[in-house]
Amino acid sequence: MGVAAIAAVIFAVVVIGAAAFQVGLAAGAPWGEFAMGGRFPGTFPVPLRVSAAVQGVVLIGLGAIVLARAGLAFDAWGASARTLVWGVVAFCVASLVLNSITPSRKERLVWAPVALVLLASSLTVALAAA
Repeated sequence: MGVAAIAAVIFAVVVIGAAAFQVGLAAGAPWGEFAMGGRFPGTFPVPLRVSAAVQGVVLIGLGAIVLARAGLAFDAWGASARTLVWGVVAFCVASLVLNSITPSRKERLVWAPVALVLLASSLTVALAAA
């Protein structure tokens, strides 16, 4: 297994965990202090729960793009994934910045390292598969 494939698997595993967290928030898990700057400790209000569900779907989509770019899944997406993976990298840069400056210490401690792993692994796939 090459470096792009290993990085893609790492990305997929971590992004599935992040998506599961978002699904948990959407389902009413009391993890609000770990998201959205910690402004809504406990269970999110309904509009944010809907937003969390959408974020979970987006994260799974990002994982699919990275897996496609590495040639591990979704072969039909190959040509599109060549370009889309750079959008994933940009998303991960924004995520790292935002999770690093969040006013919530708990959110920062959990999600900044996760965002860093996602950025490093998506960038590795984008560069290695190029």
